[in-house]
Amino acid sequence: MIETRDKILDTAERLFGEQGYEATSLRHIIAEADVNLAAIHYHFGTKEELLDQLILRKAAPVNAERLALLDVLEAKAKGKAVRLDQLLEAFLGPPMKMLREDPGLARLMGRIQGEGLMPQVVDRHFREVKTRFLAAMTRTLPHLKPEGLALRLKFTMGAVSQTLLAADAPAAATMGARPHKHPSEVTAQLVAFVSGGLQAPVARKERKRMEK
Repeated sequence: MIETRDKILDTAERLFGEQGYEATSLRHIIAEADVNLAAIHYHFGTKEELLDQLILRKAAPVNAERLALLDVLEAKAKGKAVRLDQLLEAFLGPPMKMLREDPGLARLMGRIQGEGLMPQVVDRHFREVKTRFLAAMTRTLPHLKPEGLALRLKFTMGAVSQTLLAADAPAAATMGARPHKHPSEVTAQLVAFVSGGLQAPVARKERKRMEK
């Protein structure tokens, strides 16, 4: 039973990552995994539940590492705001490790973000991570209103998803840019890029609205 379940999850991870969640049917997964429809229904019920279990299986360690890193940073800060670069390294570093350790999951998460499925995934599996890091960034970036920070974080997740998707994409599909093989260098580049955007001055129209 366990072997069948893992076989289904492994196959779904590969297919969802290669061709997207919406484009992959249960019948396609059944054919590739060499199982029957009853096995899918027995272990998961629906394609949505299959995706949930797949993310839970792989994302839980990433979330745990993020939160552990944040705990250390906040303990050292002793109630003060944590430096932005340190927050971003704690948030971005663990998923960037997937570029080397688990490229299939990296590709899957990039697909999920690209297909607009991330909000529901975050609500189910990343709620604590989202709450903790958002609170920390609010303290670190007091010049941003909540809606402004939320928008900039949305831009950040777009950069993350493109980085994950580019992990094994042809160079021509990523304008010749490919992430460096070492996760620490990918993280450093991404932290530098995102830091600039998050710390940028408030846009003129937003500033005028805030002054009213």
